[in-house]
Amino acid sequence: MAAPRDRVAHLLRQLQRAACQCPSHSHTYSQAPGLSPSGKTTDYAFEMAVSNIRYGAGVTKEVGMDLQNMGAKNVCLMTDKNLSQLPPVQTVMDSLVKNGINFKVYDNVRVEPTDRSFMEAIEFARRGAFDAYVAMGGGSTIDTCKAANLYASSPDSDFLDYVNAPIGKGKPVTVPLKPLIAVPTTSGTGSETTGVAIFDYERLKVKTGIASRAIKPTLGLIDPLHTLYMPERVIANSGFDVLCHALESYTALPYHMRSPCPANPITRPAYQGSNPISDIWAVHALRIVAKYLKRAVRNPDDLEARSNMHLASAFAGIGFGNAGVHLCHGMSYPISGLVKTYKAKDYNVDHPLVPHGLSVVLTSPAVFTFTAQMSPEHHLEMAEILGADTRTARIPDAGPVLADTLRKFLFDLDVDDGLAAIGYSKADIPALVKGTLPQERVTKLAPRPQSEEDLSALFEASMKLY
Repeated sequence: MAAPRDRVAHLLRQLQRAACQCPSHSHTYSQAPGLSPSGKTTDYAFEMAVSNIRYGAGVTKEVGMDLQNMGAKNVCLMTDKNLSQLPPVQTVMDSLVKNGINFKVYDNVRVEPTDRSFMEAIEFARRGAFDAYVAMGGGSTIDTCKAANLYASSPDSDFLDYVNAPIGKGKPVTVPLKPLIAVPTTSGTGSETTGVAIFDYERLKVKTGIASRAIKPTLGLIDPLHTLYMPERVIANSGFDVLCHALESYTALPYHMRSPCPANPITRPAYQGSNPISDIWAVHALRIVAKYLKRAVRNPDDLEARSNMHLASAFAGIGFGNAGVHLCHGMSYPISGLVKTYKAKDYNVDHPLVPHGLSVVLTSPAVFTFTAQMSPEHHLEMAEILGADTRTARIPDAGPVLADTLRKFLFDLDVDDGLAAIGYSKADIPALVKGTLPQERVTKLAPRPQSEEDLSALFEASMKLY
């Protein structure tokens, strides 16, 4: 038992010692734009793009009036098969009927969607010639609906045209899209606020996505009553996504260090790097997670806790939707994509599944040990928010302090003991690294560059948490 723990401790010490402390990676906003190592000018601006958001218990009942106000005549209601049998979807349909909205239901959304499931939804949207969309569900449903809206509005596009490079062509979206109202039923992805849609690209067994401000929902209806239908592990895993959205966006490479500087604002990425506005949302979301996530998981009837987590998801979405995420998310995509036989508790699916939030959080202690010396004050601040006593902590200890705080937080919430507990072994590390390498859109936002050897060490250090 001690040997694996010693090995993990040794790897984490190595990662910490190797951390770059050069001034170019300091996490401050006062620096003037400079030159990146490649010689290309770094960015000098950031922008905030977010969906309109309406929050309130029972606000879902307004969706029919919203569509009527938009002049919608033919609406696609997208959800998944489990949710289609539950009261939240009935609430939407009742509102549509009451307001005389003609609609068709697509309930074939896949939990953790694939390129194939995206294309099935796109085909439904193209045939339906809809003039508005309602996405009712978690991130899988909202992301699927974003893709359906995009490709139905751009019928001559090849599927890979808008998919992030290097897997796709990453073309900017220039076509007008139809209105999309997102009604989230989970408290994790923040997809109702962002222009990002994530899926598994089956041929390569990796997650990738589409990222463009153009695909963000027109309106997000955040109704905390829907969270009462979330099982314990779903609320926990979606909460871990909020946790990592906040941690990663707050520690991402600052926007003015990101290169290249876009020649045209349309090519400025949605994920721009940490910035003063995103930081505010990330820190506030983290405070809510620290206060309410354990309560929300342990008591399904705690509406105060679940309502606050629903808001925290949106808050973190506003933050990371404009700053981005980095290594926890970049490494999570092959963890989900290469799943063997693991099936998470409380998820009613017919295929092996590592829930997104779980795949993200399992690497967090190793990742923040690795990144801490880039912005140690931020790492200590996050550890303190999550309950650590940092009064006597030294700057060089920022990584281990945050990592230990995260381990305790995860242990208290009964999280699986590392990647080994969900079916991975040391023999899988090369494939996990290979699946991380195409995730440049997010891994390049890590405050510290990483080699393949670094990624291998991070995966190895994440095999066992406790």
